[in-house]
Amino acid sequence: MTPDDHADEREEILSQSRSNWLVDIQNKGLRTNGLIEGGRRGGAGPSDDRAFMLGDRTVMVPTFNGPAVSSPYSLVRTEKGLTLQYNGKKLMYVDPVARPKFYDRTTKDGIPYNKIAVLHSSDVLASTVIQSCIRWAPSQRCKFCAIGHSLEAGTTVAMKTPEQLAEVVQAAEELDGIKQVTLTTGTPNETDRGALYLAECVKAIRKVSRLPVQVQCEPPDDEALYQVLKDAGATTIGLHVESFDEEVRRRMMPSKSAITLETYFRAFEKAVSVFGRNQVSTYVILGMGERIENILEGCRRAAQLGVYPFVVPLRPLQGTLLEDALPPTSEYMEEAYRNVAAILAEEGLSSEANQAGCAKCGACSALSSFEKWGTSGVGL
Repeated sequence: MTPDDHADEREEILSQSRSNWLVDIQNKGLRTNGLIEGGRRGGAGPSDDRAFMLGDRTVMVPTFNGPAVSSPYSLVRTEKGLTLQYNGKKLMYVDPVARPKFYDRTTKDGIPYNKIAVLHSSDVLASTVIQSCIRWAPSQRCKFCAIGHSLEAGTTVAMKTPEQLAEVVQAAEELDGIKQVTLTTGTPNETDRGALYLAECVKAIRKVSRLPVQVQCEPPDDEALYQVLKDAGATTIGLHVESFDEEVRRRMMPSKSAITLETYFRAFEKAVSVFGRNQVSTYVILGMGERIENILEGCRRAAQLGVYPFVVPLRPLQGTLLEDALPPTSEYMEEAYRNVAAILAEEGLSSEANQAGCAKCGACSALSSFEKWGTSGVGL
């Protein structure tokens, strides 16, 4: 089934009460009622979700976390297919993204491909190349992070070799038509912060694929490593600050917050000088008690340097220190999206012009729809 199969039956969602249904469902999640399988639990970055085609857009929707359990959004099977409902009212037909073919293969050394890399959205291959982090001690870990849980559950391996990654990338490109690759890492040390290993992984991928690749790590001490990553074949880089509010950083990231905001801004400037404007991004999580004026000031300063601030709502993941937290309200996120989209427009940045990574994918955020559709953000 393609996104256009039900084009004549799409309805504008929540037009009577909200300007953007996409914001609402990404905050509140979705009750799947056991009608579909698959999805991602644990790991680095957003998780506890499932990818769906909603209209002509791929969206990562929370399906396993606390808010999803009591969400007003639910799936119902009808004769014509799965429908998305809001408090019992049919909104539109939806299609879950199919399980990729490469998941059925194993590496030459016998490891299932989906323990090496996983599908994000509908065409993004993602891997956490080092699944451990020096900041994982309970008193030091980032409270929103679940990087250690997928390793504990046996759904991944501690370190992916460059050769394994190249093998999986080649198969995913051939079998499933992936369009980009994202490589992130837990922080293995306080110096290169995983950049050197990421470079080796990109080099191996470049032997078999020309797909755009984003690398993600904390800012390394040696600024020359940005050029090392670029020379290895990385297309873009993500330096994820998580928040521009210092109080939130200290409270939510007791160890990582030792990397000051000024260190991040210096890293942004250097990375842009290597990768170019719009090819450096940073992850910004909203809903952790931040002062919105601090967030917007940080987003503006980053954007002025040529960095794309990828804004997302807090997703309370199972097993994390924030699993019982509430996501931000949809009204709060809509206002933030409008303001950040305006900043992006002023600085000539866009998700479309980014070549790889979270900003390019956009499935965990509604920001790109506000870029495209202005103040309403309605994109379907």
